Amino acid sequence: MPRRLFGPLCLLALGAAPALGDEVTSYTLDNGMQVVVIEDHRAPVVTQMVWYRIGSSDEPPGHSGIAHFLEHLMFQGTDDLAAGELSATVEENGGTDNAFTSYDYTAYFQRVAADRLGLMMQMEADRMRDLQLTEDDVATERQVILEERSQRTDSDPGALLNEQMSAAQFLNHPYGIPVIGWRHEVEKLSRKDALDFYQANYAPNNAILVVAGDVQPEAVLALAKEYYGPVAPSDRIVPRDRPQEPPQLAERRLVLSDERVSEPYLIRSYLAPERNTGDQKEAAALTILAQLLGGDPINSVLAKSLQFDRKIAVWAAAGYDGTTLDPDTFSLYASPVPGTSLADLEAAMDEVIAKFLKDGPDAEQLARIKTQIRASEIYARDDSGGLARSYGQALAVGLTVKDVQDWPAILQAVTAEDVMAAAAKVLNRDQAVTGWLTAKKGEAQ
Repeated sequence: MPRRLFGPLCLLALGAAPALGDEVTSYTLDNGMQVVVIEDHRAPVVTQMVWYRIGSSDEPPGHSGIAHFLEHLMFQGTDDLAAGELSATVEENGGTDNAFTSYDYTAYFQRVAADRLGLMMQMEADRMRDLQLTEDDVATERQVILEERSQRTDSDPGALLNEQMSAAQFLNHPYGIPVIGWRHEVEKLSRKDALDFYQANYAPNNAILVVAGDVQPEAVLALAKEYYGPVAPSDRIVPRDRPQEPPQLAERRLVLSDERVSEPYLIRSYLAPERNTGDQKEAAALTILAQLLGGDPINSVLAKSLQFDRKIAVWAAAGYDGTTLDPDTFSLYASPVPGTSLADLEAAMDEVIAKFLKDGPDAEQLARIKTQIRASEIYARDDSGGLARSYGQALAVGLTVKDVQDWPAILQAVTAEDVMAAAAKVLNRDQAVTGWLTAKKGEAQ
């Protein structure tokens, strides 16, 4: 039985606390691993996150789901850790841990008492380059993932629509492939597939360590050098050059009918630019635009018109993130009241969008949105774990610490003209995918 790890305890921080989020320090280890430290001395806890610049959109063709599959397998053993021992040790030390996979990154995290940070680093560094897998491990976890797909996607009409929407939106870019993978490909994933993907992509020069909490940067750096520093970099890390989308010349439409649907709705997604390092202005304008159109369930443009003025929608919303490596989507959503067809609701939504493109945003509403965003940024500073995630996500898609710190001011600088320019560029039906979810067979426009 591998030995249980209870590494050295280390008191990392004492003294007065600076304002959360103001104290961010960045280092790069000799092996290429980036280290970011966010200080928060209000409670003796710490969050460690290790982000790998590898996600489902970096998978080899025909191996969809391998990034997520490997994330599950990373909780198996190493030469020093038995299967499940890392999580058990975190729990024994009063902490929590988990992991997640996205299109652009895979991340692992623990939240523990600050004096356990060295132990967390010891274990995380161990599995960075020393994962051990058996055929039984792989077979068991593959079945777990297939069951996860059955429960979260195949049994959920809304999830199936989202999957089909992405496939229709991205004809060439791998954002069109689900993170969990296509079932017929997941069924064939092997131990060799997992280890090949692991050995090619899991290395310190493809990773970002984010530590947030009751720590001192110098102490974190010393621990990082001790535990992560000896891990050899990989010469197999390659630039993330992905297939890109050709110009979209016509709207794409689909209808998913499923008798399990109790609440029909429609989605309209448009190709939209991402946040880019040193050039976040357009993404900021789209962020504001999403809030104006559908960020508030009462006062947003879509909600006021469709829910309260016309009374034809149960709800309406808009969404945009932009923290992606490549162009993603700007989306509109609406669900009709009983007795209103999806066709009528879509026509009304289009009228609202056309009016907005003609008249622009209300000045008071724009000011209110900015105030709300400023308040949410202040509240976000109260969550060191959330800040660790914000920095890690941004860095994993090519942004910098400075980009993250500049983002609130860039949002506040957005003008009505910026919003209108972004809206005119993005809200183009010829570059959109429109999807209906309905229980009615054969419902079409």
